[in-house]
Amino acid sequence: MDRLATYEENRARLFGLAYRLLGEAAEAEDVLQDAYVRWADSGPVEVPAAWLTKVVTNLCLNRLSSARARRESYVGPWLPEPVFTDGGQLGPLETVEQRDSVSVGLLVLLERLTPAERAAFVLREAFGYPHADIAEVLDVPETRVRQLYRRAREHVQQPRRRFVADPEHRVEIVRRFLAAAAEGDVAGLEQLLAKDVVAWADGGGQVSAARRPVAGADKVARLLIGIAAHPRAAGAALDVRTVNGGPAIVAHLAGELIAVLHLEIENGLVTAVRNVVNPAKLAFASAQPV
Repeated sequence: MDRLATYEENRARLFGLAYRLLGEAAEAEDVLQDAYVRWADSGPVEVPAAWLTKVVTNLCLNRLSSARARRESYVGPWLPEPVFTDGGQLGPLETVEQRDSVSVGLLVLLERLTPAERAAFVLREAFGYPHADIAEVLDVPETRVRQLYRRAREHVQQPRRRFVADPEHRVEIVRRFLAAAAEGDVAGLEQLLAKDVVAWADGGGQVSAARRPVAGADKVARLLIGIAAHPRAAGAALDVRTVNGGPAIVAHLAGELIAVLHLEIENGLVTAVRNVVNPAKLAFASAQPV
């Protein structure tokens, strides 16, 4: 068996799994490196894909425990690292369910779950694993997997508002949003925002960003107009790219990625704005091929 070739055949799927479990692309890459070392040193393996899936899942579970402690002391809101997905980085994203499985909104909700609940949910929802196979991955009885998955769905589905707009309509809304913000059109921006819209910004204490959520169409619109009018933003090149399975606004300054702004859209209105400006969170996306 060519171990490197087998690993590379599974790599994209494994990265997608690790990223969904951790919400951090750089951490996911580290997990894959650790998994490869174990794979290279392992004995005969009957089903390589299953073996690698189990190793990656359990490495992620170990990291999730320490990640929770770090995120509790994180400066300001914690948001997942953005990943450009127009090149298939996270695997096929052709259906609503596939796109939803990597959306920033869902990844934020997954933070509510215990590590085991998150693993059961991701393996079932994103990869279609049967309960019996998940039990093998987690080394628990199948009845336990069913309990974990049921609790995960309850935690995730209750506050969740499924996006229903088709991809082209979402892109149109994002472009209108970008134009209104760039032109300082408060009224035009408010028309695109749900009344209960909430905006979060992840600066991680590294760059200036609101450390508390801002709620309400009027407040969020004025916040965004203020950001767009800032000299640093005014000199940035803005574009719409596919990030985490959906259209997002990306800003580059002198060739450097400085912000990725995700919009959650329901019934033609923006219900959530999540802006990642922490340079450390943008490092992976910055290194992705254009």
